Amino acid sequence: MGCLFYPWIESYFVFFPDRSFEATPADWRLNGEDVYFETADGTRIHGWFFPLPGDPPVILFSHGNAGNISHRLENVKLLVSRGLSVFIYDYRGYGRSHGRPSEKGIYQDGLAAYDWLTVCRKIGPDRIVSFGRSLGAAVAIEIAARRRVRALIVESAFTSTRDMARQMFLFGFLAPLLPAHYNNLAKIQGIHAPKLIVHGKADEIVPFTMGRALYLAAPGPKFHYWIPGAGHNDTYLVAGRNYGDVFLRFVSELTELREKIMS
Repeated sequence: MGCLFYPWIESYFVFFPDRSFEATPADWRLNGEDVYFETADGTRIHGWFFPLPGDPPVILFSHGNAGNISHRLENVKLLVSRGLSVFIYDYRGYGRSHGRPSEKGIYQDGLAAYDWLTVCRKIGPDRIVSFGRSLGAAVAIEIAARRRVRALIVESAFTSTRDMARQMFLFGFLAPLLPAHYNNLAKIQGIHAPKLIVHGKADEIVPFTMGRALYLAAPGPKFHYWIPGAGHNDTYLVAGRNYGDVFLRFVSELTELREKIMS
C-alpha cells in the first residue's frame, strides 16, 4: 500500500509551485520575449526568452522546485550581462504554465523547451547549454541525455530522491526500500557532452557530497566549480562576479571539445 501512495507523497515534498509573479523582465531592465509552447502531451508551457545579438550560446535554464521564473530574474540578468542568451521556462503548474507537475511531466516540459529553441528559433544544438539548478538539474540532465547540446551545467544537484530521503527524519529508515526517482547519478554516467558541476560547499539542503558524487560519476570532459561558503540558494550571490565569469569561460572555450564530441 505504501508503494501506491509514495509517488503522491514524493510529489508533495518535491514541488512547491507559485502561480503569481513577483516581477517582470522589465523590472530588471531586461528585454524578454513572452513564449508559449506545447509539450508532447499537449500541455501549454510559458517561458521568457532573452536573446542577444549575434550567435552567443543559449542557456536553457531549468529552475528549482519552488516559485516560478519570476524569482530567477536576478540570476538571469547576471548571465545575460556576461553575453549569454537565456531561455527560462516554467514547469507545468508553475507561473502561467498549465497542468500539474510530475517527474515525467517536467521532463516533457524541458524537452519541449529545447525543441522550441531548435524548431521555432532555428538555434543549433551546438549553441544550447542545458542548465539546471537543484530539481532543475534532473531536467537538464534528461535534456542532455535525449538531445544534442553544447554542454551541460548542473548546480546544487542531488543524486536521487531516494538519497535525499536518507537526509529526512521521516523517511531515512525507509530510504533503502524507496525507488531512486530523478536518478541523476545513474543518468549522468551516460552523458558525454562537456559538463560543469557547480555546488555550494555549505549547502544546507542538498549536501555538497552529492555534487561531488555526480562529478566523480560523470565521464569526461568534466569540470567542477565548488563555491566556499555558499548554501543552496545563494551560489551566484556568494560567488559574485566570478559566478558569471566561470559560466562564460566554460561555455566559450568548448569549441575543440564540442567538435570532437559532435563529429
